[in-house]
Amino acid sequence: MEPQPAPKVVKYNRLLPYWAVFQLDLRQTFRSWIYQAWMFLMIAASAGYLLYNLGAKQEGSWVVPAHNMISELLRWVLWGSVTLIIVLAAGTICSERGTVADSVLCRGISRYQYFLGKWHAKLFAVLGMFFLMGTVTIAAAGVLLHGEHLQLGGCLVALAVIAAILVLVISCGVSISALANNTVVSIAIVWLVLYGGGFLLSFLPERFPSPDRVLKNLPNILRGLYDSQGMLRLIAGTLGLSAFIAFVGMIKFSRRDV
Repeated sequence: MEPQPAPKVVKYNRLLPYWAVFQLDLRQTFRSWIYQAWMFLMIAASAGYLLYNLGAKQEGSWVVPAHNMISELLRWVLWGSVTLIIVLAAGTICSERGTVADSVLCRGISRYQYFLGKWHAKLFAVLGMFFLMGTVTIAAAGVLLHGEHLQLGGCLVALAVIAAILVLVISCGVSISALANNTVVSIAIVWLVLYGGGFLLSFLPERFPSPDRVLKNLPNILRGLYDSQGMLRLIAGTLGLSAFIAFVGMIKFSRRDV
């Protein structure tokens, strides 16, 4: 008898379900009118404010230091972006409640992979666009305006602080979206948690680098005048809190009915 050929061993890549959810949610995010409105807001605000200050410099010899201009722009973009990002993130999972059971229970996708894919897709889409626009805006302001006082380290720290706040907003939105029954309730809860938490942090003693104080100090940070240890604690604490919130949301989502 001829020897039978050995059966082929099919290797199963455990990351494929996660990668499929990540890619699908990323495409949905890019096509979302909320995400496109947020991109338009950042581009219009950055280009308009930069051109306005450039025209004032050339026509009226009114020079606005780049660190003041960039700090104002970053604050405007952050406060204008928070609401849109809350709406974008808070509907990540609960808006698909009717199809979650088919996606998770009827296919080889675990709830952990489903949650992580959705969460990471939102982080990648928002942070990627923010860092791209922030880098271009800072570089343009440094070249076209009075930017000799800008420090590379300070610019990176300023972008990292804003990015850490955005990570917290996205993590809260996705986590609460995994627990809420509909998008409207999820948005309301995220709004109350974030703005209520920010209000309470404003009462902390001056030695604590709360987000509102850091935002007010952005001009000095861009010039390199900041407490590096305080900034590191703020960024690490914000990212740690974001990871904890996402972990709790993922565990709760894995145990609830869909």
